[in-house]
Amino acid sequence: MKSTKHVSSGLGAQPVDGGRTAFRVWAPQRRTVDVCLMEPGGLRYLPLERTAGGYFEAVLQVPVGALYKYRLDGGDAFPDPCSRFQPEGPHGPSRVVAPQKYTWKDTAWRGLASMKGQVFYELHVGTFTPEGTYAAAAAKLPLLKELGITVVELMPLHTFPGRFNWGYDGVTLFAPCAVYGEPDELRRLVDEAHRLGLGIILDVVYNHLGPDGNFLSQFSKGYFNPKYPNEWGDPTNFDDGEAAGPSREFFIQNACMWVSEYHFDGLRLDATQSLYDASPRHIVTELVERTRAAAGSRGLLLIAENEPQDGKLVTPAAQGGNGADGLWVDDFHHTARVAAQGRSEAYLMDYQGTAQELLSCALRNSLYQGQYYRWQKKCRGSPLLHTAPEHIVFYLQNHDQLANTLRGQRLQLCAGAARARALTTLFLLLPQTPMVFMGQEFFASTPFLYFVDHKPELQKLVHKGRNEFLSQFPSAKQALVEEGHQVPVGEESFQASKLDWSERERNREALDLHRDLLRLRREDPVLSAQDPHRLAGAVLSKTALVLRYFGTGQEGDRLLLLNLGTGMDLEPCPEPLLAPPVGKIWRPLLSSEHVRYGGMGAAPTPPEAGRMLMPGQTALVLTSDEEKTP
Repeated sequence: MKSTKHVSSGLGAQPVDGGRTAFRVWAPQRRTVDVCLMEPGGLRYLPLERTAGGYFEAVLQVPVGALYKYRLDGGDAFPDPCSRFQPEGPHGPSRVVAPQKYTWKDTAWRGLASMKGQVFYELHVGTFTPEGTYAAAAAKLPLLKELGITVVELMPLHTFPGRFNWGYDGVTLFAPCAVYGEPDELRRLVDEAHRLGLGIILDVVYNHLGPDGNFLSQFSKGYFNPKYPNEWGDPTNFDDGEAAGPSREFFIQNACMWVSEYHFDGLRLDATQSLYDASPRHIVTELVERTRAAAGSRGLLLIAENEPQDGKLVTPAAQGGNGADGLWVDDFHHTARVAAQGRSEAYLMDYQGTAQELLSCALRNSLYQGQYYRWQKKCRGSPLLHTAPEHIVFYLQNHDQLANTLRGQRLQLCAGAARARALTTLFLLLPQTPMVFMGQEFFASTPFLYFVDHKPELQKLVHKGRNEFLSQFPSAKQALVEEGHQVPVGEESFQASKLDWSERERNREALDLHRDLLRLRREDPVLSAQDPHRLAGAVLSKTALVLRYFGTGQEGDRLLLLNLGTGMDLEPCPEPLLAPPVGKIWRPLLSSEHVRYGGMGAAPTPPEAGRMLMPGQTALVLTSDEEKTP
């Protein structure tokens, strides 16, 4: 029994009343498409009807829970490109899922209204807990709330081949990966985040699909546009010919699905520089607008990763921009990493890790805003000078920047704990929006590596490609070629990347530092303002800087001193930002070298007779206070 009446414009299999399901798929080059039902007695085929624009659709007597594929032109059958669940992975059958049957408990949740005041936490579901499931991740959320996190960012959940994947090889974009649990378990994770008052957003990948289990071309080659370059696979099509419209709709509907069917509070769009679109209305602009509409009255945050750091992404659409809320900026990470490790090689070659670079990031959001960039042999960046800093996302660690190293080592292991604490203090008190990577808050010793579980022949190619990628770093190439170092990409890499939660108790000092800094960021009347117009800074040496946060009225001012070199005795002390307000003196609020944070003890910090002492590899936070007369 079938009918084409009441078929919605939604893609995939959508349950309707009376135990029926509406099927809709785009396959413009195909003559026939049948729903191939996988029933206990064998296979049963139900034809779809071709409609305008190359779509095939029908409402069929197919219940929720049914397993199916699409048979194309009477030949091979493939999973639904818009399958809502692939219980056996990307090569197996699709399952009809009824999202409307889930009873949401977050009816009072209004979403995320602004980037202001947010603290992001990036995590990979498979390695965040020993179990690697949605349910296990949900159980850890109270710890993130207590830490001071406001928004959880999940790395991609698109269904991938094999038992594990770091997330960027997804191939069935509408189906959350079965390795982590059932779709309703993901909904319960979102529900729990909202119950705790946490926002939760999802990283999505629309610039390419993975190499194994990608069947989009079986339905239409128009999903891809090979005229554009893409180092990760065939680039997706948003502007080439008649196929661009349905291809755009596929990816936009995917974005809308995550916020409507799963109540996510936003998305992080991966590698937007590779979302090629020469049409009058860029795909990012349309996706942002449509996704907001799909969320209804709930507030969304849409974050763009963009290697060129294009400020247009966070410019309102009415002013000619794309209308996103946040922009990942690599410059801060890159200069901080060079400052921490002393290595300026490969794509870090244009950074020196100086106090000037760190200060310029703090005051101007990024370093490269149109200047020549040696690594790319061209100018890079766009003006971000006047962008409100809350729209800029900074990080000391993230999935890319850990995995793109030879051993995936954490900051404190590469830089030493003292320097890591000092950089953490600077990072968490800047006006830009901070993002913490999972385990960073307790100085996790576990690495975060690149890991995939492909078929043996593909796994070998991936391993070879990974070695070639890492060889752009001369030091890594030396280790790989001359020392014979082996970089794992399979099971060993995956298991090594799982957090060891016992370290959270063993490393209480690092956890306390992060917690106290986030409390200052949130509650201190001056630091919490995060107002760039009340912030000034100066370079004190190649390795030292000062930031002054100006208060209004009785709360006084705050001073942040960072010294990544050896100790300094500033006598004379000619920098005016170091002078306390009239009638006041500087008193310590926090030192990254306090013993309670794992330090060696904080040296006396208030100035004496015009001198200012700055211990080495230390960050100090001072407050202006009334000078008490004897």
